[in-house]
Amino acid sequence: MAFTLYSLLQAALLCVNAIAVLHEERFLKNIGWGTDQGIGGFGEEPGIKSQLTNLIRSVRTVMRVPLIIVNSVAIILLLLFG
Repeated sequence: MAFTLYSLLQAALLCVNAIAVLHEERFLKNIGWGTDQGIGGFGEEPGIKSQLTNLIRSVRTVMRVPLIIVNSVAIILLLLFG
């Protein structure tokens, strides 16, 4: 398999899909990354853990419909062009 722009985009799509399917109650809470973890006070810098959980939550929220469309296009391209 050659290293092309399409394979790079496909790898990025797979990574975003992996982030989108992480479930808070089944997976993230077991490793200590639940919603109630890492809540700081006013004026404090958020830690890495809380920033990553916010990123995961926002990817799941914002990218739900675009991921369905992009995954469908990727599947159709793979079916047509191999």
